[in-house]
Amino acid sequence: MRALGLQHKQIGEVAERIGLSLRTIRYYEEVGLVTPSARSQGGFRLYTESDIARLQLIKRMKPLGFALDEMRSLLDALDTLDAAGTDREGPDGASRGAALERLSMFETAAEERCVALRDQLAMAEEFADNLRGEVRRQQRGIRSGRDVSHSGRSTLP
Repeated sequence: MRALGLQHKQIGEVAERIGLSLRTIRYYEEVGLVTPSARSQGGFRLYTESDIARLQLIKRMKPLGFALDEMRSLLDALDTLDAAGTDREGPDGASRGAALERLSMFETAAEERCVALRDQLAMAEEFADNLRGEVRRQQRGIRSGRDVSHSGRSTLP
């Protein structure tokens, strides 16, 4: 067990910094996505910048709908590539190539999911614009004393 140092952050500080709940961070540990690099004398989880970056990556994958297994696969690929960069005895060319291929597949999947989210956002913004228009139309009708509720001219599709 290491003592709390400047390079380590406790779980509460990490949670506040990246906007995840303590429960979520503990859950990600439980399912094997992230493991604190150390524990304090009292057993508190201690996280390094590398651990925090891993949690931030997981958080960014969430809105794109990646499943836990997909997150784990991407993290494993990144770990393999990182190990190859720092360890002369690291993964062989085939392992590195496979990890790079997985990384490339995730890049494509992330971009496709971003496109789908942009399409959904455009549809949602169009709906909000239509609602704004309908509110204005109804407000004008109320101010003018007309009953626009039965006019059949709603701006909503």
